Amino acid sequence: MIALSMFLVCLIMLAFGFPVAFTFGGVALFYGLYFEGLDLFLMVAERMHSIMTSVTLMAVPLFIFMGMILEKSGIAESMLESMGSLFGRIRGGLAVSTIVVGMLLAAATGVVGASVITMGLIALPIMLKYGYDKRLATGVICASGTLGQIIPPSIVLIIMGDVLQQPVGNFFRAALVPGLLLVVVYIIYCLILAWFRKEVAPSVPNKGGASLIRQYWHAFKTIIPALSLVMIVLGTVIIGIATPTESAAMGSVGAIILAILNGKFKISMLHQVAMETTKITTMVFTILAGATFFSMVFTYTGGDEAAELLLQHLPGGKWGFILLMMLTIFLLGFFLDFVEIAYIFIPMITPLLIKLEIDPLWFGILVALNLQTSFLTPPVGFSLFYLRSVAPPSVTTLDIYRGVIPFILLQILTLALVAAYPGLIKLV
Repeated sequence: MIALSMFLVCLIMLAFGFPVAFTFGGVALFYGLYFEGLDLFLMVAERMHSIMTSVTLMAVPLFIFMGMILEKSGIAESMLESMGSLFGRIRGGLAVSTIVVGMLLAAATGVVGASVITMGLIALPIMLKYGYDKRLATGVICASGTLGQIIPPSIVLIIMGDVLQQPVGNFFRAALVPGLLLVVVYIIYCLILAWFRKEVAPSVPNKGGASLIRQYWHAFKTIIPALSLVMIVLGTVIIGIATPTESAAMGSVGAIILAILNGKFKISMLHQVAMETTKITTMVFTILAGATFFSMVFTYTGGDEAAELLLQHLPGGKWGFILLMMLTIFLLGFFLDFVEIAYIFIPMITPLLIKLEIDPLWFGILVALNLQTSFLTPPVGFSLFYLRSVAPPSVTTLDIYRGVIPFILLQILTLALVAAYPGLIKLV
């Protein structure tokens, strides 16, 4: 009952608009002082010290820095323009190019906000100019921008590795096929929709006069440098040559080198990237601190034992447990960010994974796919807010909400496929 009341108080405070991180941290502080007294501060200090000295979590700010460098240097913009000119001749080609570039940006940055805003500023006006349906255009941009949640190097995968006590390199390797499968599902949907409804995604005439070979060569020169950086960063982690933190540091240096080679590097840009990286990292770790504090107090008040006892008696055994967990995480995504879900909810159910003989790596990939929908589901889907901030007045918030619905269903379909065929995570 104590743990249940903690949740209820948090939900009430969130409903009144209090910040998530301070809500969970504040409620945990109140309950912790009441039940544990001043000794609680010693436990909090130890827990915070373990977070701040975690070698795995050190990769988070470095990957954010790498992504911001690639975005500010214009490399992401060049990739989007090149792919748009290459695929625009076919119906739905602009949508396909946006998805492909979203995949490349996801692999290069892992930062959802940067990807959505970049494509919203560049791709959305072009698609609207050539008669694309507003719902399809906004849905494609929001969905492809969230690919950074499942395609490594992903902050979600780093967090899941930390929570489930699994090597991050194993998560990177396991997420490759599900991430690419999601890209393929998106592309197939756009091509089928464009085939049956020509007015939704028309083809774009080639007005530049450049030959197809020249366009291919220009796209090749634009994409290969960033793609090579991604392959080096991911390859060193997957093979086991470097830790995620080491590869992230190497990727950050590589991104700076690419910016210098493109003639876009400036000290002012480096300062701006450092400041934005600090802001994003501070937000992530503040949420992490509040969520960890809440999880700790929840455990000390017996909440984990109550949750374990409740979940052990679910009908359906292993699959009943997985189905309920996926549904719960999906619903939590309507109101909470992926960091809070990962650090508050997942530790409560981790002991049951061992008892039910569920592979934590497979379960972690299912959770990561599920958490991706939290960026698309109203009312607090961050991708929707990112796109709304840069979309023209002609695109309404309702257009964006309606546009992401098919892609949410496609994500659920992909999640079901990975759940039904666990071997997909072991193909790499």
